Amino acid sequence: MPKSISGVLPVVHTPFDDRDEIDVESLERLVDWAFAQGADGCCTGMVSELLRLTCDERLDLTRRLGRLAADRGVVVIGVGAESTKQAVEYARCAEESGCDAVMAIPPISSALPAAAVLEYFCRLADAISLPVIVQDASGYVGQEIPIEVSRELLQRYGDDKILFKPEASPIGPKLSLLRDATDGRAKIFEGSGGFALVDSYRRGIVGTIPGMEFLPAVVRLWDALGRGDDATAYRIYLPLCALVSLQLQAGLDGFLAVEKYLLHRSGLFTTDHRRAPYGWSMDDETRDELERLLELLDTALRAE
Repeated sequence: MPKSISGVLPVVHTPFDDRDEIDVESLERLVDWAFAQGADGCCTGMVSELLRLTCDERLDLTRRLGRLAADRGVVVIGVGAESTKQAVEYARCAEESGCDAVMAIPPISSALPAAAVLEYFCRLADAISLPVIVQDASGYVGQEIPIEVSRELLQRYGDDKILFKPEASPIGPKLSLLRDATDGRAKIFEGSGGFALVDSYRRGIVGTIPGMEFLPAVVRLWDALGRGDDATAYRIYLPLCALVSLQLQAGLDGFLAVEKYLLHRSGLFTTDHRRAPYGWSMDDETRDELERLLELLDTALRAE
């Protein structure tokens, strides 16, 4: 029986050692820790540094996650690429590795017309039996996926096969637009890192795909929203939102710098190495503010 693709599905950050090779032991620690925190599964995505991995590394990461997460939760593999052929190869590896779904952004090196974006996702969906999460990451990379493409995909394949992760700005109104344009059929994830989670939940999402760095807070926030406990939800959400806003100042590089710093600080990662090139690193003042906000978040979690 297929697993439910829903709930809190954090993105696995790819750990590297000092030689710029994937650190397998740190990866295993991270996945074990994520399930211990109450995650419903795990994903790979943009903050896995997928676009900076070699083809062999992406395939190896997929196979490892298929084994590591087996019988513990769902595994969603990011397969977005610059060609349909690449995306299909990554997707077929995910299926062969026992993963439960794939997630894909369109190619980002060309400004594709709607028809080409539709064909890309159709060929991907036709190549595998797994569900496909259509990711619009245009809030920080690539171009927005036209609403007519999303509606057509859902019409052709149904809501068990096609799911969505809209990240175009403004996130809330765009999420509602997708929901309303599909008559409420679209199963939608949010991927804001947490800063739009409360608003998105009220608009009808089925799950959230955050990073790992604030996972305990995101799990508790999701649970509080599910039971209608607004007092707890907002107590956690406000410092979490402030932390994510700090990351957002530098876009994808900001998320990666903070995520790797915190995972190394916690002992989950042996190093905080990011794969070059990147355009931003934390200065001392940013790090000081990060630590102050972490104390506020810890206080909020202890108050439960």
